[in-house]
This record gives sequence, structure tokens and C-alpha cells, in this order.
Amino acid sequence: MIKLTIDGKTIQAQEGSTVLEAAKAADIFVPTLCHHPQLTPYGGCRLCMVEVEGARTLQPSCTLPATDGMVVNTATDKVLDARKFVLTLIFSERNHFCMYCPVSDGDCELQNRAYDEDMTHWDLQPNWQPFEVDASHEFIILDNNRCILCRRCTRACGELVGNFTLGFEERGANSLLVADYNVPLGESTCISCGTCVQICPTGALIDRQSAYQGKETEVDHHIGVCVECSVGCQRDVLTRDNRLVRIEGDWDAELTHGLLCDKGRFLPLEDDRSRLLTPLVRKDGQLKAATWDEALDAIASGLGKAQGLAALASTRLPAEDLVLFKSIFTDGLKAELVTSLEEGKSTASVAKLAETMSKSFESSLDALKDADAVLVLELDLVEEHQVPGFFIKRQIPEGIKLIVADGKDNRLAAKAHVRLTLTAGEESAFLAELHKALEGKADDEGINQAGALLTSAEKPCIVYGKTLAANADEAALKHLLAVAEALGAALIGVKGEANSMAAAQLGLEAPFTPNGYQAAFVALGDENPTQKLTKRLEEIPFVVAQAAYYSQLTANADVVLPVTMWAEQAGTYLSLDGRLQKFEKALDAPEGVLTSHEALLKVAETLAVKPDTDWKASLTKRTPTVEIQAV
Repeated sequence: MIKLTIDGKTIQAQEGSTVLEAAKAADIFVPTLCHHPQLTPYGGCRLCMVEVEGARTLQPSCTLPATDGMVVNTATDKVLDARKFVLTLIFSERNHFCMYCPVSDGDCELQNRAYDEDMTHWDLQPNWQPFEVDASHEFIILDNNRCILCRRCTRACGELVGNFTLGFEERGANSLLVADYNVPLGESTCISCGTCVQICPTGALIDRQSAYQGKETEVDHHIGVCVECSVGCQRDVLTRDNRLVRIEGDWDAELTHGLLCDKGRFLPLEDDRSRLLTPLVRKDGQLKAATWDEALDAIASGLGKAQGLAALASTRLPAEDLVLFKSIFTDGLKAELVTSLEEGKSTASVAKLAETMSKSFESSLDALKDADAVLVLELDLVEEHQVPGFFIKRQIPEGIKLIVADGKDNRLAAKAHVRLTLTAGEESAFLAELHKALEGKADDEGINQAGALLTSAEKPCIVYGKTLAANADEAALKHLLAVAEALGAALIGVKGEANSMAAAQLGLEAPFTPNGYQAAFVALGDENPTQKLTKRLEEIPFVVAQAAYYSQLTANADVVLPVTMWAEQAGTYLSLDGRLQKFEKALDAPEGVLTSHEALLKVAETLAVKPDTDWKASLTKRTPTVEIQAV
């Protein structure tokens, strides 16, 4: 620790921190625009200038290292005059007439900094030229007229996401934010993660879905885990008047630090499927509206007559619901099949191995953040589980070595130092050869090259996807563990949907085929059922579907129970690397629609089943592939 004085206050600061960080830690406000805590200090806007005793000129606090004994003043006349002058120049350079801007009145950092300095006008006559607004992107509008050249967006695109789509053309006042080689944003390499929109301090980049829908002070915030895949990114769901306004990443999240992909940020707001608002019961060959009591009676009658029962649950459901589901249908009704809609494709083989070995062998996603070599097996981290892909891509300019092994098109492979062909079903032979390659003894030169990169790394990491998990037999998995052990590498399996890890812990992994079942209960939640599942269920005489939206599956069902979608229920999710995280309810459900948990409890009561609701204990009965962290 070091000691320094800021505005007459003696404070302690971590050695290596900047003056700005030291001031913030002591609750001393220093205004900034180009600075963001998740980005490398840049020192471009000069708004954070401070006066340092002994220095000839004002210094940018965001890049100035704090030193022991330093004396700093943040609010002298010289500093305040410089601050107003900087703001005056910024306001005069482009079109910052606030009354026409969608982020005006609370959401614009430039406007807020002016209010901080009691500015009501600027003295310089604006001399700006209008720029065309780029509205070619599905989700994002780019308006260079509002840009202040802080470069937070370009730095975030590179430093945080590793996509490097955004950059600047020209110099000085003519600088222009562009995508790639100045192509329309909608035709660029942009992956729609939206990080640039969230980090932009003005209205230069806006989310076209939420513009004019509500300011930060006019919306409700709901911090919780994203339920779109098993990574477990933390996000903030913003609502107003019981409707979704927008979704943002949580900058304070321990693992992802504000990062989201398009599936977590934009796509949930695009869902326009028709909601189920009342129970439905098939009568005389047609589904007709019914009361909850009528629907539950129909379920009791249909399941009571059935000689064979299959029960399937969505892995998007909270852990509490999955435990309740299993207890009802396995313990209570003794169903012949109780499984998940994923059927354990991404978890069953490795979960069985962990159980056999009686130990966990996978690592946290944090291992990817400082890995110096990564082997990715049968997984496209540009298309799925994108945030771990960000962790890798952003380190490529820093020298990380990337090896991609896959048998199909893989967008991540375009960035790989070594690309290997791994055909589905041949995992055991490939991994055995890779094990030999660690000593340079493989028959394939490409695999030997990959082995050399991995063995020379200090912090190697291996990431594998659903295809490998679904096809790998015990021999293949033992080869995989042997490779990881020989390298001292972190091993990460990305799993599937939000709670596929929880489903694995509950043993909901059996494959589903009709097999003469006379009845099926399908707890969809807001799952979008596949055509394959729908087709299989057509062979079963009596089907109950618990769902939030109409689909061909619900149209074919005999009883339909309307339940909440993701934003209308709370619950717990177990991430791919063992983090138990809460999702907070963000919206009130329509009248007559129950949460999946409430609907399952009603089914249990109707069928005279007393379920076990101790979900925490249920999740830890089986040895997990990765250590489960306490909620």
C-alpha cells in the first residue's frame, strides 16, 4: 500500500493503481469520458486532468500512476477552467443539441458531465458538418454526429470482445467511426454482442429496440444470470410498466465483467411468438379453453390410464423446477423415462466418468482469461457459447496460441494457428494421437505441431463442445484426461442450455424414443421445441405440454398448461463451471399463467404426490464434473 494526499485528504491506495483509481476508492469524484474501468486507460478526452504538486502542467489522472507521498488537487481553479474548456471543445465539435438525442436527460455521460460543471451553454460557435446515420444494422444505429471520439467502443470491441470490427478513419475533427473498411455496420463483421452500445457515453451508438423507451432513472433494474446458454453471464434486465425495455451486461460481474452475446442482449427482446394464456384440453378432437381444475383433472385421468409414462423437462427451467420435476415423475409416479429435452447429449458421458472416478476434473472459465495456448475440440465459439470465445479472441494479438480441431465449418478456426480435422465418431483415435504428439511422436505433422504449441505453453487450456461429449466413449474421455494431465491443462466442457449441468447432476440424461409409451408429460417452459421432438411425441397417445408459447407441439397435445417465460419467474441456474446463480423475476405474468414451479406443484397435488423440494441437496448427491460453488 502507498499513501498520498488528494484534496487535502490522506488516503491509502494499492501500489500500481492510478490517481483516478485512488480517488475513486476514497470516494473523491473526478469526471471522465474516455475512461472505463473495464478498458485499458487511454487518456484521450483530458477531462480527468488534476493538479499534482511539483508538476509543471495538469496531468490526466486516468493514466497517471499514484506514488507514495504524492499531493493531488482535483478542484482548483486551474483544473475547473481546464475541465470546462475541454467540455466546450467537445460540445462545439459535432451535433450535441441534446433535446433531439435519444440518450438525453440522464443517459448521456457528456451531458451529465456538463451538468456537473453547471454549464448551461458553450462559448464556441459550433462548426460541424453533418454525417450520414448508419441504420443498416438489425439492432444498432451508428450516428457519428453524436460521437466524441473517446474510442471506448473501438477499444471494447478489441480489448473485451476480440472482434476488432470498429475503428476510425481520418484524423482530428474529421475522424469517423467506421466498421471494418468503412462498410455499413449491418454488412460488417459485427457479431451483435452490443458491448459497443452499452459502453458508448453518448448517443453515437444506440440500441434501436430501446431508444426512447425509458431513461436509467425511469426503469426498473433486475440483476441476474442470463438463461440463454450454460455460460452464466450476469446481466441487467431493464423493465418499465411491466414490459421489457432492454438488457445490459453487468460490469460488476466477477466472471464476465459486462460481456453478453446477441442471444443474451438482443434476441430475447425479439421474441414475438404467441403466448398461451389459458389451459387447453382436447375435447372431441379439438383443443378448447379450460379452467386449471379441468386441465388437472384431464391430466389425472390421462396419466392414470397410461401403461407407460415418459417425462421430459427443458434445461432452461430453474434448478428448483428440475428437482421438483424429477421428484414427481421418478419418485412419485415411477415413470419409465424421466429425462431432459437435451437427453444428456452434452453431459452424460463426462458425468458418468466423474461418477466412476468419484472426483471432479473440469475447471472454471477463468482459466481461459490468462491461458497462453488453447485447444478447442469440436466447438465453434463464434456461433455458440460466445463469451468464452471472446476470452480467447481478445488474447490473440497478445500471443495466445489457438488450435481448433473440428470436422465441420468452424468460424473460430479462421483465427487458429493450427487447424486440425476431427471427424465426429473418431474422437478416441484423434485424442490418442494427440497424446503421442505431446512427445512429437504422432504420425500426423499437424497434430505434432499442435502438440508442440501445447507443451511449450505455461498455462494451456482445453475446451470441448457438445459433439465431442455426445460421441466420446470411455476410452476417448480417458485419452482426453490423460492429455490434460500431461499438459497440466485446464479442462472445460461448455455443456448445453442454461441448466444442462443441473440436469446432469439430477441424472436427467436418458435418450428419448417413443418406445410404446402411452403418455408423456413435457415441461417446456419457454423452450422452442424442435421438429424432431414434436414428431416423436406424435407417436404417443396422450401428451401433456407445459409451455409459455404456442407451437406445433402444443397444438398436438391433449392437455396444455400455460406457464411463465424466462423473465416472469425467479430461480437458480448452475453454470457450466459450477457457479450457482440466481435469476431475478423481472416481469409479472399475465393473469391465469403460473410459473413452471407452481404448475408442477398443482400437478403433484392432483396426482397425490408429495415431492422432495430440497433442490440444493439433490444437486450435490452426484459427483459433478466440476466443483459446485455455494450459492
